[in-house]
Amino acid sequence: MKPKMIWANLAVSDLERTTAFYSALGFKPNGSNSELTSFIFAENNFIIHFFLKDILEKNTKSKFADPQQANEIIFTISASSKAQTDDWAKEVENAGGKLITKPDEFGDGYYGFVFADPDGHRFNVFYM
Repeated sequence: MKPKMIWANLAVSDLERTTAFYSALGFKPNGSNSELTSFIFAENNFIIHFFLKDILEKNTKSKFADPQQANEIIFTISASSKAQTDDWAKEVENAGGKLITKPDEFGDGYYGFVFADPDGHRFNVFYM
């Protein structure tokens, strides 16, 4: 396989809240309608669509886990410094996200934190 692109589809309960959260963090909007809101993450244009859960389940004929109860996936976002990592943690909290872990050293030469968006989708932010 040689796909031209790959993107993620995540289930959410409130499109306006999701749009406000990711907009506050500075991610580039990739369009929206009554069923989804979409953002571009990172320089390589990785896209994440946030669909209303019932629409995504109907379209994929699949049930989706409750991310408030268990991890479905953790996306990793790279930071360019410890200071940027600390700044992003503050931005996440100010935008309404939840810090799962505070910025801290981990592993050999890593510094970062884990946060959840308002629907519980988790992201690992780190600098190495």
